[in-house]
Amino acid sequence: MPVLDACRPRPAFFQLGDEFGDAVKPAAFPQHITRFRNNRAAMTVGLEGLTDAEWTDAFGRFTPLPGQPGPVAMRYHGHQFRSYNPDLGDGRGFLAAQMLETGTGRLLDLATKGSGRTPGPGAPTGGLTLKGGVREVLAPLMLEALGVPTSRPFSLIETGEALERQDEPSPTRSAVLVRLGHSHVRFGTFQRAAYLERRDQIETLIEHVRAHYHPHVAEGDAAGLLAAVVEASARLTARWIAAGFVHGVLNTDNLNVTGESFDYGPWRFLPHYEPGFTAAYFDQTGLYAFARQPEAVFWNLTQLGGALRMVGDAEPLTDALNGFGPAYIRHLRAAFLMRLGVKSLGEAADQRLVDTTLALLREGGEALRWEPLFFDWFAGFASSERALRGPRRALYQGEAFDAFRFALFEHEPDRPERLEHPVFRADEPEEMLIDEVEAIWAAIAERDDWTPFSDKLARIEAWRGALGFSA
Repeated sequence: MPVLDACRPRPAFFQLGDEFGDAVKPAAFPQHITRFRNNRAAMTVGLEGLTDAEWTDAFGRFTPLPGQPGPVAMRYHGHQFRSYNPDLGDGRGFLAAQMLETGTGRLLDLATKGSGRTPGPGAPTGGLTLKGGVREVLAPLMLEALGVPTSRPFSLIETGEALERQDEPSPTRSAVLVRLGHSHVRFGTFQRAAYLERRDQIETLIEHVRAHYHPHVAEGDAAGLLAAVVEASARLTARWIAAGFVHGVLNTDNLNVTGESFDYGPWRFLPHYEPGFTAAYFDQTGLYAFARQPEAVFWNLTQLGGALRMVGDAEPLTDALNGFGPAYIRHLRAAFLMRLGVKSLGEAADQRLVDTTLALLREGGEALRWEPLFFDWFAGFASSERALRGPRRALYQGEAFDAFRFALFEHEPDRPERLEHPVFRADEPEEMLIDEVEAIWAAIAERDDWTPFSDKLARIEAWRGALGFSA
Protein backbone atom coordinates (compact mmCIF):
# COMPACT_ATOMS: atom_id res chain seq x y z
CA MET A 1 0.00 0.00 0.00
CA PRO A 2 1.21 3.53 -0.76
CA VAL A 3 1.69 6.27 1.80
CA LEU A 4 -1.54 8.29 1.92
CA ASP A 5 -0.76 11.63 3.52
CA ALA A 6 -4.38 12.82 3.52
CA CYS A 7 -5.75 9.64 5.11
CA ARG A 8 -5.94 9.71 8.90
CA PRO A 9 -6.42 6.20 10.31
CA ARG A 10 -8.22 5.86 13.64
CA PRO A 11 -9.00 2.17 14.33
CA ALA A 12 -11.03 2.91 17.47
CA PHE A 13 -13.35 -0.10 17.45
CA PHE A 14 -10.45 -2.46 16.80
CA GLN A 15 -8.88 -1.25 20.03
CA LEU A 16 -11.82 -2.57 22.07
CA GLY A 17 -10.34 -6.06 21.73
CA ASP A 18 -11.45 -9.53 20.79
CA GLU A 19 -14.51 -9.53 23.07
CA PHE A 20 -16.22 -7.28 20.53
CA GLY A 21 -14.95 -8.73 17.24
CA ASP A 22 -13.02 -11.55 15.62
CA ALA A 23 -9.96 -11.07 13.45
CA VAL A 24 -10.78 -12.61 10.07
CA LYS A 25 -9.31 -13.20 6.64
CA PRO A 26 -11.06 -12.07 3.45
CA ALA A 27 -11.96 -14.51 0.72
CA ALA A 28 -9.60 -14.98 -2.23
CA PHE A 29 -11.64 -14.12 -5.30
CA PRO A 30 -10.95 -15.50 -8.78
CA GLN A 31 -11.61 -12.15 -10.47
CA HIS A 32 -11.64 -8.43 -9.69
CA ILE A 33 -13.60 -6.08 -11.96
CA THR A 34 -14.33 -2.67 -10.48
CA ARG A 35 -17.93 -1.80 -11.29
CA PHE A 36 -18.29 1.26 -9.05
CA ARG A 37 -15.75 3.53 -7.41
CA ASN A 38 -17.01 6.46 -5.35
CA ASN A 39 -14.30 9.06 -5.83
CA ARG A 40 -16.37 11.76 -4.14
CA ALA A 41 -16.63 9.66 -0.98
CA ALA A 42 -12.95 8.67 -1.26
CA MET A 43 -11.98 12.35 -1.13
CA THR A 44 -13.63 12.70 2.27
CA VAL A 45 -11.23 10.15 3.79
CA GLY A 46 -8.09 10.87 1.78
CA LEU A 47 -8.25 7.79 -0.48
CA GLU A 48 -8.95 9.45 -3.82
CA GLY A 49 -5.29 9.10 -4.81
CA LEU A 50 -5.36 5.31 -5.01
CA THR A 51 -4.55 3.94 -8.45
CA ASP A 52 -6.89 1.38 -9.97
CA ALA A 53 -4.53 -1.42 -8.95
CA GLU A 54 -4.24 -0.06 -5.41
CA TRP A 55 -8.04 0.26 -5.21
CA THR A 56 -8.43 -3.38 -6.17
CA ASP A 57 -5.79 -4.39 -3.66
CA ALA A 58 -7.52 -2.45 -0.87
CA PHE A 59 -11.15 -3.27 -1.65
CA GLY A 60 -10.96 -6.54 -3.58
CA ARG A 61 -8.13 -8.35 -1.82
CA PHE A 62 -8.42 -6.29 1.39
CA THR A 63 -4.76 -5.70 1.97
CA PRO A 64 -4.92 -3.47 5.08
CA LEU A 65 -4.69 0.25 4.45
CA PRO A 66 -1.88 2.13 6.22
CA GLY A 67 -2.45 2.32 9.96
CA GLN A 68 -5.19 -0.32 9.91
CA PRO A 69 -4.81 -3.60 11.85
CA GLY A 70 -6.71 -5.85 9.43
CA PRO A 71 -10.38 -6.81 9.18
CA VAL A 72 -12.54 -7.75 12.15
CA ALA A 73 -15.99 -9.37 12.16
CA MET A 74 -18.14 -7.44 14.61
CA ARG A 75 -20.12 -9.33 17.24
CA TYR A 76 -23.78 -8.53 17.88
CA HIS A 77 -27.17 -10.07 18.52
CA GLY A 78 -30.57 -8.71 17.63
CA HIS A 79 -34.29 -9.00 17.24
CA GLN A 80 -35.35 -10.16 13.79
CA PHE A 81 -39.03 -9.43 13.20
CA ARG A 82 -39.21 -9.10 17.01
CA SER A 83 -37.81 -12.56 17.75
CA TYR A 84 -34.51 -12.48 19.61
CA ASN A 85 -31.62 -14.15 17.82
CA PRO A 86 -28.31 -14.67 19.68
CA ASP A 87 -26.77 -16.27 16.58
CA LEU A 88 -26.03 -13.11 14.65
CA GLY A 89 -22.89 -11.09 14.00
CA ASP A 90 -20.94 -10.37 10.84
CA GLY A 91 -21.30 -13.51 8.73
CA ARG A 92 -20.29 -12.34 5.27
CA GLY A 93 -18.69 -9.02 5.98
CA PHE A 94 -16.34 -7.22 8.31
CA LEU A 95 -15.11 -3.86 9.50
CA ALA A 96 -12.16 -3.21 7.20
CA ALA A 97 -10.89 0.19 8.41
CA GLN A 98 -11.69 3.31 10.41
CA MET A 99 -10.46 6.80 9.68
CA LEU A 100 -11.26 10.45 10.29
CA GLU A 101 -13.26 12.46 7.81
CA THR A 102 -11.46 15.36 6.20
CA GLY A 103 -12.65 18.66 7.61
CA THR A 104 -15.13 17.39 10.19
CA GLY A 105 -12.88 14.91 11.99
CA ARG A 106 -15.78 12.47 12.31
CA LEU A 107 -14.88 8.82 12.80
CA LEU A 108 -15.93 6.83 9.73
CA ASP A 109 -15.98 3.11 8.95
CA LEU A 110 -15.20 1.16 5.82
CA ALA A 111 -17.19 -2.06 6.08
CA THR A 112 -17.86 -4.87 3.64
CA LYS A 113 -20.58 -7.17 2.41
CA GLY A 114 -19.80 -10.33 0.48
CA SER A 115 -16.16 -10.56 1.55
CA GLY A 116 -16.24 -14.22 2.58
CA ARG A 117 -17.40 -16.35 5.49
CA THR A 118 -16.93 -14.89 8.93
CA PRO A 119 -18.06 -16.19 12.36
CA GLY A 120 -21.67 -14.93 12.13
CA PRO A 121 -24.29 -16.96 10.23
CA GLY A 122 -24.40 -14.85 7.04
CA ALA A 123 -24.87 -16.40 3.61
CA PRO A 124 -23.69 -20.02 3.08
CA THR A 125 -20.95 -18.88 0.71
CA GLY A 126 -20.14 -15.61 2.43
CA GLY A 127 -20.83 -13.96 -0.91
CA LEU A 128 -22.98 -11.16 -2.27
CA THR A 129 -24.83 -11.33 -5.55
CA LEU A 130 -23.86 -8.72 -8.09
CA LYS A 131 -27.53 -7.76 -8.31
CA GLY A 132 -27.56 -7.20 -4.55
CA GLY A 133 -24.44 -5.08 -4.87
CA VAL A 134 -25.98 -2.95 -7.62
CA ARG A 135 -29.05 -2.37 -5.45
CA GLU A 136 -26.79 -1.43 -2.50
CA VAL A 137 -25.19 1.25 -4.65
CA LEU A 138 -28.44 2.70 -5.99
CA ALA A 139 -30.45 3.01 -2.76
CA PRO A 140 -28.05 5.05 -0.60
CA LEU A 141 -27.04 7.34 -3.45
CA MET A 142 -30.69 8.20 -4.02
CA LEU A 143 -31.28 8.63 -0.30
CA GLU A 144 -28.24 10.87 -0.01
CA ALA A 145 -29.64 13.05 -2.79
CA LEU A 146 -32.93 13.29 -0.87
CA GLY A 147 -31.22 14.39 2.34
CA VAL A 148 -31.44 11.12 4.28
CA PRO A 149 -28.57 10.27 6.66
CA THR A 150 -27.08 7.18 5.08
CA SER A 151 -23.93 5.18 4.61
CA ARG A 152 -22.41 5.73 1.18
CA PRO A 153 -21.48 3.05 -1.32
CA PHE A 154 -17.72 3.18 -1.64
CA SER A 155 -16.71 0.33 -3.92
CA LEU A 156 -18.35 -2.50 -5.85
CA ILE A 157 -16.08 -5.13 -7.37
CA GLU A 158 -17.35 -8.11 -9.34
CA THR A 159 -15.57 -11.21 -8.08
CA GLY A 160 -16.09 -13.90 -10.72
CA GLU A 161 -17.92 -16.51 -8.66
CA ALA A 162 -21.17 -18.27 -9.53
CA LEU A 163 -23.43 -18.05 -6.48
CA GLU A 164 -26.39 -20.29 -5.75
CA ARG A 165 -29.34 -18.46 -4.22
CA GLN A 166 -32.77 -19.74 -3.24
CA ASP A 167 -34.54 -16.42 -3.74
CA GLU A 168 -33.34 -15.50 -7.25
CA PRO A 169 -32.21 -17.20 -10.47
CA SER A 170 -28.99 -19.17 -9.97
CA PRO A 171 -26.16 -19.46 -10.51
CA THR A 172 -25.72 -15.71 -10.44
CA ARG A 173 -22.79 -13.33 -10.56
CA SER A 174 -21.00 -12.31 -7.38
CA ALA A 175 -19.52 -9.12 -5.96
CA VAL A 176 -17.99 -7.56 -2.89
CA LEU A 177 -19.32 -4.23 -1.62
CA VAL A 178 -17.59 -1.67 0.58
CA ARG A 179 -19.61 1.06 2.24
CA LEU A 180 -18.48 4.18 4.09
CA GLY A 181 -20.52 4.83 7.20
CA HIS A 182 -20.46 6.82 10.40
CA SER A 183 -20.77 3.76 12.64
CA HIS A 184 -21.52 0.04 12.53
CA VAL A 185 -22.16 -0.21 16.27
CA ARG A 186 -25.70 -1.53 16.26
CA PHE A 187 -28.44 -1.68 18.85
CA GLY A 188 -27.72 -5.40 18.73
CA THR A 189 -24.12 -4.77 19.79
CA PHE A 190 -25.45 -3.61 23.15
CA GLN A 191 -28.03 -6.39 23.23
CA ARG A 192 -25.32 -9.03 22.97
CA ALA A 193 -23.48 -7.61 25.98
CA ALA A 194 -26.72 -7.53 27.99
CA TYR A 195 -27.59 -11.09 26.93
CA LEU A 196 -24.19 -12.23 28.21
CA GLU A 197 -24.79 -10.23 31.42
CA ARG A 198 -21.56 -8.36 30.85
CA ARG A 199 -21.98 -5.06 32.62
CA ASP A 200 -18.35 -4.28 31.86
CA GLN A 201 -18.97 -4.61 28.13
CA ILE A 202 -22.02 -2.34 28.32
CA GLU A 203 -19.92 0.27 30.10
CA THR A 204 -17.14 -0.07 27.52
CA LEU A 205 -19.60 0.35 24.66
CA ILE A 206 -21.23 3.38 26.28
CA GLU A 207 -17.88 5.12 26.62
CA HIS A 208 -16.81 4.16 23.10
CA VAL A 209 -20.03 5.44 21.54
CA ARG A 210 -20.19 8.54 23.70
CA ALA A 211 -16.60 9.55 23.06
CA HIS A 212 -16.60 8.99 19.31
CA TYR A 213 -20.18 9.76 18.21
CA HIS A 214 -21.98 11.74 20.96
CA PRO A 215 -19.24 13.62 22.84
CA HIS A 216 -21.74 16.07 24.35
CA VAL A 217 -23.01 13.23 26.57
CA ALA A 218 -21.38 13.03 30.00
CA GLU A 219 -19.13 10.08 30.74
CA GLY A 220 -21.10 7.11 32.06
CA ASP A 221 -24.49 8.73 31.33
CA ALA A 222 -26.50 5.83 29.90
CA ALA A 223 -29.74 7.82 29.71
CA GLY A 224 -28.00 10.74 28.05
CA LEU A 225 -26.54 8.42 25.45
CA LEU A 226 -29.93 6.82 24.84
CA ALA A 227 -31.49 10.27 24.42
CA ALA A 228 -28.87 11.12 21.78
CA VAL A 229 -29.56 7.89 19.89
CA VAL A 230 -33.31 8.48 20.17
CA GLU A 231 -32.91 11.96 18.65
CA ALA A 232 -30.74 10.70 15.79
CA SER A 233 -33.09 7.78 15.10
CA ALA A 234 -36.14 10.05 15.07
CA ARG A 235 -34.46 12.29 12.51
CA LEU A 236 -33.54 9.33 10.32
CA THR A 237 -37.07 7.90 10.44
CA ALA A 238 -38.64 11.24 9.56
CA ARG A 239 -36.31 11.63 6.58
CA TRP A 240 -37.20 8.11 5.36
CA ILE A 241 -40.88 9.02 5.46
CA ALA A 242 -40.38 12.32 3.64
CA ALA A 243 -38.34 10.49 0.98
CA GLY A 244 -41.08 7.88 0.55
CA PHE A 245 -38.60 5.16 1.46
CA VAL A 246 -39.23 1.73 2.95
CA HIS A 247 -36.17 0.10 4.50
CA GLY A 248 -37.78 -3.33 4.57
CA VAL A 249 -35.95 -5.03 7.45
CA LEU A 250 -35.90 -2.84 10.55
CA ASN A 251 -34.37 -5.38 12.90
CA THR A 252 -32.24 -4.24 15.84
CA ASP A 253 -29.06 -5.33 14.05
CA ASN A 254 -29.93 -2.98 11.18
CA LEU A 255 -30.10 0.21 13.26
CA ASN A 256 -27.00 1.92 14.56
CA VAL A 257 -26.08 4.43 17.26
CA THR A 258 -25.56 7.39 14.91
CA GLY A 259 -28.96 7.36 13.18
CA GLU A 260 -27.61 6.58 9.75
CA SER A 261 -29.26 3.94 7.59
CA PHE A 262 -27.16 1.13 6.13
CA ASP A 263 -27.30 -2.48 4.94
CA TYR A 264 -29.86 -2.20 2.17
CA GLY A 265 -31.69 -5.44 1.45
CA PRO A 266 -35.29 -5.50 0.18
CA TRP A 267 -35.75 -1.74 0.03
CA ARG A 268 -38.36 0.12 -2.02
CA PHE A 269 -39.41 3.70 -2.75
CA LEU A 270 -43.13 4.43 -2.75
CA PRO A 271 -44.72 4.72 -6.18
CA HIS A 272 -47.61 6.60 -4.53
CA TYR A 273 -48.92 7.13 -1.01
CA GLU A 274 -49.75 3.74 0.47
CA PRO A 275 -49.32 3.41 4.25
CA GLY A 276 -49.26 -0.40 4.13
CA PHE A 277 -46.65 -0.63 1.37
CA THR A 278 -43.96 -3.21 2.21
CA ALA A 279 -40.54 -3.80 0.69
CA ALA A 280 -39.88 -7.42 1.65
CA TYR A 281 -41.89 -10.29 0.22
CA PHE A 282 -41.41 -12.14 3.52
CA ASP A 283 -42.93 -9.30 5.59
CA GLN A 284 -46.34 -10.88 5.31
CA THR A 285 -47.82 -9.10 8.33
CA GLY A 286 -46.62 -5.65 7.24
CA LEU A 287 -44.55 -5.20 10.40
CA TYR A 288 -42.12 -2.94 8.57
CA ALA A 289 -44.58 -1.29 6.19
CA PHE A 290 -44.03 2.32 5.17
CA ALA A 291 -46.25 3.96 7.79
CA ARG A 292 -45.19 1.54 10.54
CA GLN A 293 -41.52 2.46 10.35
CA PRO A 294 -41.70 4.99 13.22
CA GLU A 295 -43.34 2.32 15.38
CA ALA A 296 -40.66 -0.20 14.39
CA VAL A 297 -37.79 2.17 15.17
CA PHE A 298 -39.29 3.08 18.54
CA TRP A 299 -39.74 -0.60 19.42
CA ASN A 300 -36.09 -1.20 18.59
CA LEU A 301 -35.06 1.77 20.71
CA THR A 302 -36.89 0.22 23.66
CA GLN A 303 -34.74 -2.88 23.22
CA LEU A 304 -31.63 -0.72 23.33
CA GLY A 305 -33.02 0.92 26.45
CA GLY A 306 -33.56 -2.50 27.97
CA ALA A 307 -29.92 -3.40 27.36
CA LEU A 308 -28.79 -0.13 28.97
CA ARG A 309 -30.96 -0.90 32.00
CA MET A 310 -28.07 -3.06 33.22
CA VAL A 311 -26.10 0.10 34.05
CA GLY A 312 -28.74 2.85 34.14
CA ASP A 313 -31.83 3.72 36.17
CA ALA A 314 -35.23 2.97 34.68
CA GLU A 315 -36.80 6.42 35.06
CA PRO A 316 -34.26 8.51 33.11
CA LEU A 317 -34.00 5.77 30.46
CA THR A 318 -37.80 5.82 30.10
CA ASP A 319 -37.76 9.60 29.85
CA ALA A 320 -35.19 9.32 27.07
CA LEU A 321 -37.37 6.86 25.16
CA ASN A 322 -40.43 9.06 25.63
CA GLY A 323 -38.61 11.75 23.71
CA PHE A 324 -38.94 9.80 20.45
CA GLY A 325 -42.50 10.84 19.60
CA PRO A 326 -42.01 14.60 19.94
CA ALA A 327 -38.62 14.41 18.22
CA TYR A 328 -40.06 12.42 15.32
CA ILE A 329 -42.90 14.91 14.75
CA ARG A 330 -40.47 17.82 14.91
CA HIS A 331 -38.11 16.20 12.43
CA LEU A 332 -40.99 15.17 10.16
CA ARG A 333 -42.10 18.78 9.86
CA ALA A 334 -38.55 19.83 9.05
CA ALA A 335 -38.15 17.01 6.53
CA PHE A 336 -41.32 17.92 4.63
CA LEU A 337 -40.29 21.58 4.54
CA MET A 338 -36.91 20.51 3.18
CA ARG A 339 -38.51 18.29 0.52
CA LEU A 340 -40.85 21.09 -0.54
CA GLY A 341 -38.09 23.71 -0.51
CA VAL A 342 -39.74 26.20 1.83
CA LYS A 343 -38.87 27.89 5.12
CA SER A 344 -40.43 27.27 8.50
CA LEU A 345 -43.30 29.49 9.53
CA GLY A 346 -43.81 28.05 13.00
CA GLU A 347 -45.05 24.81 14.44
CA ALA A 348 -48.75 25.18 13.59
CA ALA A 349 -48.25 26.30 9.99
CA ASP A 350 -45.54 23.71 9.39
CA GLN A 351 -47.77 20.91 10.70
CA ARG A 352 -50.63 22.14 8.53
CA LEU A 353 -48.37 21.80 5.50
CA VAL A 354 -47.44 18.22 6.43
CA ASP A 355 -51.07 17.29 6.98
CA THR A 356 -52.34 18.83 3.75
CA THR A 357 -49.48 17.31 1.74
CA LEU A 358 -50.36 13.83 2.98
CA ALA A 359 -54.07 14.47 2.42
CA LEU A 360 -53.43 15.47 -1.20
CA LEU A 361 -51.25 12.42 -1.79
CA ARG A 362 -53.92 10.21 -0.23
CA GLU A 363 -56.67 11.66 -2.41
CA GLY A 364 -54.49 11.49 -5.52
CA GLY A 365 -54.11 7.74 -5.15
CA GLU A 366 -52.16 5.89 -7.81
CA ALA A 367 -52.48 8.80 -10.24
CA LEU A 368 -50.34 11.11 -8.10
CA ARG A 369 -46.95 9.53 -7.51
CA TRP A 370 -45.03 10.44 -4.36
CA GLU A 371 -41.92 12.03 -5.82
CA PRO A 372 -43.56 14.13 -8.57
CA LEU A 373 -45.63 16.10 -6.05
CA PHE A 374 -42.48 17.32 -4.29
CA PHE A 375 -40.85 17.99 -7.65
CA ASP A 376 -43.78 19.94 -9.09
CA TRP A 377 -44.18 22.19 -6.06
CA PHE A 378 -40.56 22.59 -4.99
CA ALA A 379 -40.01 26.11 -3.58
CA GLY A 380 -43.72 26.67 -3.18
CA PHE A 381 -45.32 29.49 -5.12
CA ALA A 382 -42.11 29.93 -7.13
CA SER A 383 -43.07 26.69 -8.94
CA SER A 384 -46.76 27.47 -9.33
CA GLU A 385 -46.67 28.22 -13.06
CA ARG A 386 -44.41 25.25 -13.76
CA ALA A 387 -46.65 22.83 -11.82
CA LEU A 388 -49.93 24.06 -13.29
CA ARG A 389 -48.74 23.65 -16.87
CA GLY A 390 -47.00 20.33 -16.22
CA PRO A 391 -48.15 16.77 -16.90
CA ARG A 392 -50.06 16.52 -13.59
CA ARG A 393 -51.95 19.78 -13.89
CA ALA A 394 -55.31 17.95 -14.03
CA LEU A 395 -54.64 16.49 -10.58
CA TYR A 396 -54.12 19.87 -9.00
CA GLN A 397 -57.68 20.89 -8.29
CA GLY A 398 -60.34 20.29 -5.66
CA GLU A 399 -60.57 20.89 -1.93
CA ALA A 400 -57.54 18.80 -0.94
CA PHE A 401 -55.36 20.64 -3.44
CA ASP A 402 -56.69 24.04 -2.38
CA ALA A 403 -55.84 23.29 1.25
CA PHE A 404 -52.36 22.10 0.25
CA ARG A 405 -51.70 25.15 -1.90
CA PHE A 406 -52.87 27.52 0.82
CA ALA A 407 -50.60 25.84 3.38
CA LEU A 408 -47.68 25.76 0.95
CA PHE A 409 -48.02 29.37 -0.15
CA GLU A 410 -47.96 30.53 3.48
CA HIS A 411 -44.30 29.47 3.49
CA GLU A 412 -41.55 31.51 1.91
CA PRO A 413 -39.43 29.68 -0.68
CA ASP A 414 -36.04 28.52 0.57
CA ARG A 415 -33.23 29.19 -1.92
CA PRO A 416 -35.58 29.42 -4.93
CA GLU A 417 -32.54 29.88 -7.17
CA ARG A 418 -32.28 26.09 -7.09
CA LEU A 419 -35.13 26.05 -9.61
CA GLU A 420 -32.67 27.37 -12.20
CA HIS A 421 -30.96 23.96 -12.29
CA PRO A 422 -31.63 22.10 -15.56
CA VAL A 423 -33.35 19.18 -13.76
CA PHE A 424 -36.32 21.44 -13.06
CA ARG A 425 -36.85 22.02 -16.77
CA ALA A 426 -37.81 18.36 -17.16
CA ASP A 427 -41.38 17.12 -16.84
CA GLU A 428 -40.48 14.34 -14.44
CA PRO A 429 -38.25 14.08 -11.37
CA GLU A 430 -35.60 11.48 -10.76
CA GLU A 431 -37.18 8.44 -9.11
CA MET A 432 -36.05 5.01 -7.97
CA LEU A 433 -39.01 2.74 -8.55
CA ILE A 434 -38.64 -1.01 -8.73
CA ASP A 435 -39.39 -1.40 -12.44
CA GLU A 436 -36.44 0.83 -13.34
CA VAL A 437 -34.15 -0.96 -10.87
CA GLU A 438 -35.06 -4.30 -12.44
CA ALA A 439 -34.49 -2.89 -15.94
CA ILE A 440 -31.02 -1.67 -14.92
CA TRP A 441 -30.19 -5.13 -13.65
CA ALA A 442 -31.66 -6.86 -16.72
CA ALA A 443 -29.31 -4.92 -18.99
CA ILE A 444 -26.36 -6.12 -16.89
CA ALA A 445 -27.55 -9.71 -16.55
CA GLU A 446 -28.58 -10.21 -20.16
CA ARG A 447 -26.05 -8.14 -22.12
CA ASP A 448 -23.42 -7.06 -19.59
CA ASP A 449 -24.55 -3.55 -20.46
CA TRP A 450 -23.64 -1.15 -17.67
CA THR A 451 -24.79 1.96 -19.54
CA PRO A 452 -28.22 2.21 -17.85
CA PHE A 453 -26.51 1.86 -14.46
CA SER A 454 -23.94 4.56 -15.26
CA ASP A 455 -26.60 6.85 -16.69
CA LYS A 456 -28.70 6.43 -13.56
CA LEU A 457 -25.75 7.32 -11.35
CA ALA A 458 -25.16 10.48 -13.38
CA ARG A 459 -28.80 11.51 -13.07
CA ILE A 460 -28.82 10.90 -9.31
CA GLU A 461 -25.72 13.05 -8.99
CA ALA A 462 -27.41 15.84 -10.95
CA TRP A 463 -30.46 15.50 -8.71
CA ARG A 464 -28.26 15.72 -5.60
CA GLY A 465 -26.62 18.86 -6.92
CA ALA A 466 -29.94 20.47 -7.81
CA LEU A 467 -31.66 19.84 -4.49
CA GLY A 468 -28.68 20.80 -2.37
CA PHE A 469 -29.96 18.98 0.70
CA SER A 470 -27.77 18.28 3.71
CA ALA A 471 -28.16 15.00 5.56
